[in-house]
Amino acid sequence: MIARPRSLRPALARFGLAVLVVSATVFSAGAAIAATAPAPPSGEDVTWGVRTATNAQGSARDNFAYVVGPGGTVDDAIVVTNHDDQPLDLDLYAADGFTTQSGQLDVLTRGEESSEVGVWTGVGQEHVQIPAGESAEIPFTITVPENATPGDYAGGIITSLARPTQEDGITVDRRLGIRVQLRVDGTLQPGLVIEGLTVGFTGSLNPFAGGTATVDYTVRNTGNVRLSGQQSVALYGPFGLFRADIEGVDDVPEILPGESWTVSATAQGVFPLAWLGTDVTIDPAFPAGLESGPDLAMFVTSSGTVAIPWSLVVLVLLVGAAVVGIVVLRRRARRRRTQNEDARVKAAVAAALKEQQAPVDASSHDEVAVGAGAGAGERSASSSR
Repeated sequence: MIARPRSLRPALARFGLAVLVVSATVFSAGAAIAATAPAPPSGEDVTWGVRTATNAQGSARDNFAYVVGPGGTVDDAIVVTNHDDQPLDLDLYAADGFTTQSGQLDVLTRGEESSEVGVWTGVGQEHVQIPAGESAEIPFTITVPENATPGDYAGGIITSLARPTQEDGITVDRRLGIRVQLRVDGTLQPGLVIEGLTVGFTGSLNPFAGGTATVDYTVRNTGNVRLSGQQSVALYGPFGLFRADIEGVDDVPEILPGESWTVSATAQGVFPLAWLGTDVTIDPAFPAGLESGPDLAMFVTSSGTVAIPWSLVVLVLLVGAAVVGIVVLRRRARRRRTQNEDARVKAAVAAALKEQQAPVDASSHDEVAVGAGAGAGERSASSSR
């Protein structure tokens, strides 16, 4: 069996070097993409267009789409029209396709090696010269290997200027093409999974402004069918309280088997309650025109993290410390006042007692003295008798 490892990450590194391949209608409108620059120079016009040929495969098609069994072949053709008043020299070739992070189908550049559709497709002419105002129909044949893995593949039939131009020291290779959607007949095994789900929380310096929650994950096509999907991302507190969906989360675009698509969803003004959980739900769907296949199951996965609004915690601690301090100070002041009052009362009582005790003691001594004298007199009188 032919291995089909795919990932968007190396493809993203080539994004600036690859042409965007969409429908023939768009290309015939004259969209030119620079192969070594992010956008074509302003004022430059693409002077040719491409479209699908009218034949046994169909007419007025937006792209090339086939279902072929292992070992099977399909014959078709691309029509190239020169809209200029000068002859046009073009190269023609096939290349593998991939999905960009923006969700668009792109193709490998001419210097990159294809392994699937780009290899299986033989173009009848690798170079063509088209007179001014005329069209040329170039046939091609797709031959699927006997050991090809059943499932979906993508690529493109590309036309390119035979002599890339030089602009501001940059080599510009303008290319137009039509996408090829190929399904190798056999058992279909669709599947989308969510990997690496994480949720993070960053608090704000303003304790009343909430924080920022960020949910990151990767959607990977684990099956052999290109799939898209509707998705939702929800946040919630402990025990599922205060559940709310994050708004503005894009749907999963069509991604090819083995490809991955990264997602980052952000919510502002989140007030966590020590725990922040998240649920990601994806409802997969077959691409338009290829709806038939096994039932697709909804995929749900969850994650969570400790989320503490530290600025609010610090504010609460400061307020609590201030309240405790005020209570302690008031108690100390009340205790001092009470102690001072008790001391004053005791001092006053002691002073009053001292004043009262002085005359009472003198009279008592006189009475004792008098009493003592009287007794002595009585004893003297008794002796003389």
